[in-house]
Amino acid sequence: MIVNRVLKALGRTPAPVVPVIRLSGVISAGGGLRPGIHLAALAGAIERAFAVPDRPAVALAINSPGGSPVQSALVAGRIRQLAEEKGVPVLAFCEDVAASGGYWLACAADEIWADPSSIVGSIGVVSAGFGFHALIDRWGIERRVHTAGERKALLDPFRPEDPEDVVRLKRIQVEIHDQFKDMVRRRRGGRLRAEESEIFTGDVWTGRRALELGLVDGLGDLRTVLRGRFGDKIRLRAVPTERRWLPRGLRLMGPGSGRGGGLIGADRLGDWAAEVGHGVVAAAEERALWARYGL
Repeated sequence: MIVNRVLKALGRTPAPVVPVIRLSGVISAGGGLRPGIHLAALAGAIERAFAVPDRPAVALAINSPGGSPVQSALVAGRIRQLAEEKGVPVLAFCEDVAASGGYWLACAADEIWADPSSIVGSIGVVSAGFGFHALIDRWGIERRVHTAGERKALLDPFRPEDPEDVVRLKRIQVEIHDQFKDMVRRRRGGRLRAEESEIFTGDVWTGRRALELGLVDGLGDLRTVLRGRFGDKIRLRAVPTERRWLPRGLRLMGPGSGRGGGLIGADRLGDWAAEVGHGVVAAAEERALWARYGL
């Protein structure tokens, strides 16, 4: 920024700077061992990106198989709020995957670009789980569930699936799907070139096919497109996000690290172990999300 002011004082035009926000990973409420996409981690980065002086645009580099619809809506909503307040165009670039919630994020942009081989779409809602009731029956394990409210326990994996639970889940899924479809309609509008009966099935397409359907506006990578738009001297500035890579209970060796010192404070060992367990489960769920798209 100081360099830009000096150049302006000398009567020279500084190279334009485009801030780049990287939206990479599963969209979740946060926590655990692995980083992800959620508003708490990205709010500061989004604010900083739109605060860059004289930026001709803000770029989104998206590589996500989806996840939480709530966090998808919150992050996309914050981007749209600042884009409209600042009057700055937003360009999204789909990398390997911009599917489900990842495509929801892309719709926050004014233009969407993709690689011809990117996986794009999945405008739908999915819920998945396991049924362990036969396993615990085999081992003679008794499942005990007590509720206040007859519908408090939904799709308990340790009991046989209840058809009424499935009906309730489907109702929730339809409401969330409608919100997703409304977002796509608002942001893509007349650019969609196919019937909704084809686009809103939850199917996915390559970037090339997504262009034919009107889900993206062009094919190209971030650097090439921005250099073509703003000139070869364009500077791309990655905006750092707030990511926590280590569990809260993990502490470096030294005074205050625990009652007796050491790597992990004894008083935090239980918390750390619980968070490690949560992280292992989250990692497995994330692996399953990526695997849906062959990655």
